[in-house]
Amino acid sequence: MIRPIVKMPVLLSAPSVDATPLDAAVGQDLLDTLAAHARECVGLAANMIGVRKRIIVATCAGGAVLMYNPEIIEASGEYQTEESCLSLEGVRPCARYKRIKVAYLDASFAPREKSFSGFEAQIIQHEIDHCNGVVI
Repeated sequence: MIRPIVKMPVLLSAPSVDATPLDAAVGQDLLDTLAAHARECVGLAANMIGVRKRIIVATCAGGAVLMYNPEIIEASGEYQTEESCLSLEGVRPCARYKRIKVAYLDASFAPREKSFSGFEAQIIQHEIDHCNGVVI
């Protein structure tokens, strides 16, 4: 189901709680909502659709990647950049890493670890920030 995008920083700044298999429908809603906003958006976190759970989707090579309870476990190559957000107006400066390794649960709630670099890494870092209540 396509959900409306939350645009209130006060709601976006609350940290999310871990997802469980009972939250699988939220993961599908994120995928549907990302597809509906594909022209202007490359990633979403559950709090952006009004659900305070640690669930993200990111546009990567090969299609959208759904992650439950993502955690960055390695990061290198810090740099400064600017980002925009579907939930917020304008562009803001932020620090990101060129390469990250993420531990997460996949769509079947199986544990995974995967490395990302470049723009894919940047998208995932932005969405994990959302899970942590960080509003850039």
